[in-house]
Amino acid sequence: MLSPGVQLGNRYRLDERIASGGMGDVWRGTDQVLGRTVAVKSLLPALLDDPGFAERFRGEARTMATINHPGVVDVYDFGSDQQIAFLVMEYVEGDALSATLSRVGRLTPARTMALLAQAAEALHAAHEKGIVHRDVKPGNLLVRPNGTLVLTDFGIARSDMVGQLTAAGSVLGTASYISPEQATGAVATPASDVYALGVVAYQCLAGRRPFEGDNPLEIAMKHVREAPRPLPGDIPPAVKAIVERALAKDPAHRWPSAAALAAVARQAKAALSQQARTGQAHPISAAPASPGAPVARAQVPTAPHQQPARPPAAAHQPRPPATGQARPPVVARQPQP
Repeated sequence: MLSPGVQLGNRYRLDERIASGGMGDVWRGTDQVLGRTVAVKSLLPALLDDPGFAERFRGEARTMATINHPGVVDVYDFGSDQQIAFLVMEYVEGDALSATLSRVGRLTPARTMALLAQAAEALHAAHEKGIVHRDVKPGNLLVRPNGTLVLTDFGIARSDMVGQLTAAGSVLGTASYISPEQATGAVATPASDVYALGVVAYQCLAGRRPFEGDNPLEIAMKHVREAPRPLPGDIPPAVKAIVERALAKDPAHRWPSAAALAAVARQAKAALSQQARTGQAHPISAAPASPGAPVARAQVPTAPHQQPARPPAAAHQPRPPATGQARPPVVARQPQP
């Protein structure tokens, strides 16, 4: 049994358990050679008897080490000691997004779009390496005090290097965030991560997940068969459109890549920030990124900012008498998409 003060690999001292999961525990520790704080993830000893779990854990180390992106947690080392396999990672100062949502309930649309963009960029870096995370959820998104986000826990990722480590037709992932194709046993793709990130964004905006149920199977089947409950009415239409497209049942109807999702989320964040500074709403639109892709386009109504020029009066038309009162402004309507 691991406890504070235990040393692994004659190098890493465990200081405090900071998280527990189905595969093991995560500790805040100290690298006694380099004198830095690290995160140490230990695999539950009972799982070492299962070659599949042990190989997946080693695969996580190899997988994460191939990704060089500020939004993906760095891996420093991997080893085993006292029949305990462990992974040494960058220690991220901050809270899991799940803890933040438990504390505050909902996030603003602007904050949600900022986090969505960062998470999507991190996922795109993984996808470029041929890696599908398969378990995107608030607990695997760490947020630093300065607002930057880090994606972690690739323990069940599918990678071209590691291969498929589970039996055909088996389901991996967390039911509340699982894509419809994963729920039915199909192979997860980058579009599956886009869906899961859409669920995370939905939860940030609504303060609840789109589907609830009495057990994981019931929830997973709702992802397959049911439409999400509508987002709250105070969410800007463009933000709704971004999230709804990410949650499309058909992977072909989602954003074509995590990079595309990141781009529209950043655009939405910029428009919302501009609106907050000026008091005027600015249009947010998202055109399809590839031929034949469905359009998710919405505009935030804009306030009138100028009066159009009036045509000159005819020579025979008398000028109206001055009344000392300004004419009502002529409102220029924004063209609809």
